[in-house]
Amino acid sequence: MTASGSKSTPAVGFLTVCRHRELGLFGGLLLLNQGGRPLEFHCTAPVKPNRAQEILYGPTLEPYLYGEQIAHTLLGKAKTTPGLLFTDREPVLAVRELVDIPVALVDCESRTDESPEGSDGEFRRVDGPHAQAAGTPHLLTSFQYGRHGLSVARSHAADQAAIERRCQTLAADFDLSEPFTRIREAIQEAQRASR
Repeated sequence: MTASGSKSTPAVGFLTVCRHRELGLFGGLLLLNQGGRPLEFHCTAPVKPNRAQEILYGPTLEPYLYGEQIAHTLLGKAKTTPGLLFTDREPVLAVRELVDIPVALVDCESRTDESPEGSDGEFRRVDGPHAQAAGTPHLLTSFQYGRHGLSVARSHAADQAAIERRCQTLAADFDLSEPFTRIREAIQEAQRASR
């Protein structure tokens, strides 16, 4: 991608967090061009809080781990700064306090705790519907963009207009929920390869 191309068509970021039952949390960041082709992929080593951290952080543990530790680290690794960031995990929205990138939660229609088809069952989604967890530092502003239900942290409600404006450059049939499956499968493959 040329420098002028990166200014006119910024990358779109997708970030999710998966839980491995033994190793802990893995984060993955996939940067795509406007047509859905990958530009960069990064994933974290496992992050597993100890019992003392679980007690001390209480209900703020997930926003801290997902937003500050995982998402912020992944965005720092990227060579390309995305024009906007989508996540399917509400606690990732906490990263918005640390970056100057609009961040939106995608309401994926098929929410499940099951691993993707064909996996060995070691990874699983850990969230349910986007219920506001006790102690989360942000409330959500929800809106519809095309066929996608999106939410932003209420403290950054102005992100809605920026997201709607930047989404206009995406292909009309771009499925905002699909890249999260790619990320989870890539994390699983990286784990299998490291054994």
